[in-house]
Parts: sequence; C-alpha cells; structure tokens
Amino acid sequence: MLIDDDVLIDAGTGIGDLELGDLDSIRHVFLTHSHLDHVAGLPMLVDRVFDENFTTPLTVYAREETLRAVQAHLFNDIIWPDFSALPSAANPMLRYQVCCPGDTVTIGHRDFYAVDVMHTVPTLGFTVQNSGGAFAVSGDTKTNETLWPVLNACDDLRVLVIEVSFPDEMQDLAVESGHYTPKSLTADLGRLDHDPEIWLTGMKPGEEQRILDQVVSAAPDRKIRMLARGTVLTV
Repeated sequence: MLIDDDVLIDAGTGIGDLELGDLDSIRHVFLTHSHLDHVAGLPMLVDRVFDENFTTPLTVYAREETLRAVQAHLFNDIIWPDFSALPSAANPMLRYQVCCPGDTVTIGHRDFYAVDVMHTVPTLGFTVQNSGGAFAVSGDTKTNETLWPVLNACDDLRVLVIEVSFPDEMQDLAVESGHYTPKSLTADLGRLDHDPEIWLTGMKPGEEQRILDQVVSAAPDRKIRMLARGTVLTV
C-alpha cells in the first residue's frame, strides 16, 4: 500500500502496479513480516531509487526478526547486493530501523503505530493517524487478542484493511497457516466498537468472490468491500 507518495506498507509484487515515477519518491517502507509476498518487490525498489548522491536514504521499519530475515536472505550479496553498505558502509542508501509492537514512528504529519498480531512468523499490523482520522492495516493474522483493543482505542478509525485468506471450507488450513477465514474474521469484528470502511485483502487467488460473499453474509451490517489494485482510500 502506497501512503501519500513517500511511504509503503509492505513491498510485495504490488510494487509492479506502480509507475516507475511513483517509486522515486518512496523513502520509507514498513514491513509487516518476512514472507515473500510481502517483501518480494523490495530489492527492485531499492535498485530503482538508489542514488550515490542521495539526500534522503530509504529506511525499512520492521520487527528485528523481519529485518534479520531480509538481511540474511535478500540483501546478502548472493540473492541481491547488500544496499545497506552502498554507496558505503558508513553512509548507506538502505537503512534498517527496528520497530517493535507499541512503537510509534512519526513521518511528517502521520503517526505509524505498530501492533503485534498472530501469524506463523513475528508479524505487525499498523495504524496510521493524521489530523483527518486513522486507518489500520492488519498484516497477516488469525484470531488474536492484540489488534482489536488498539483499533478500539483509535479516536476516529475511518478505514480498516484486513486480510482474510481462505474461505470457511478451508478453515483447518487457515488456522495452520495463521490466517483468517470469513467465520473467524467476522467473529473478531464483533469486538470492534467502531464502524469503519472494511476492505478485504490477501485472498487466495480464485477464491476472492466466495470469500467476499461469505464475509458479507456473516456481517451484513458492516461496510465491507474487496481491495483491488488502483483503489484509492482517503482519510
């Protein structure tokens, strides 16, 4: 997700949906976790924006475990150059900043708050607050006790982007792989005090309509839609 023109939440293959010029202004990337569909585009992004005479580096914010995985398995001079040492180790273009659950990172007029969620690897969700309100991105998660109190504490939650990867018929796989189904998601939505727009994402390819129909059927009073490429959300 591109926030304004300078911040990404995750850096998966969706980077390919952006124009090259859109990439040039990005200087901050918040990673929810280390799985490939959330980091696959990061090497190409860094390669595109790299400038030996840069004025603002590209900073990646994530849990320590996620940053270690990115450094060990992507920017390791085997899969991709180690841009955290280029153009020099003393002044690199790519920089890492540990972001733990409960941390707030302020970038301009926006506050990014990290919240722990429940997946198969250490994972974060984020709330983003500005003067116009707040929106939230769940990251990949299954039923958890941590996200919903944070969302309820948001004074003006306008938008919730939340993953639901599998239809109800694949509940066992969803639990094993750390994802929501429509049934488990809508049960957790019952704990949400606010009534934001809810945008579903992370769906298993080919199952999108079935998942959407099941969520809408289980939570008919919620404002639920499916996130798609090119969607613009304004807060």
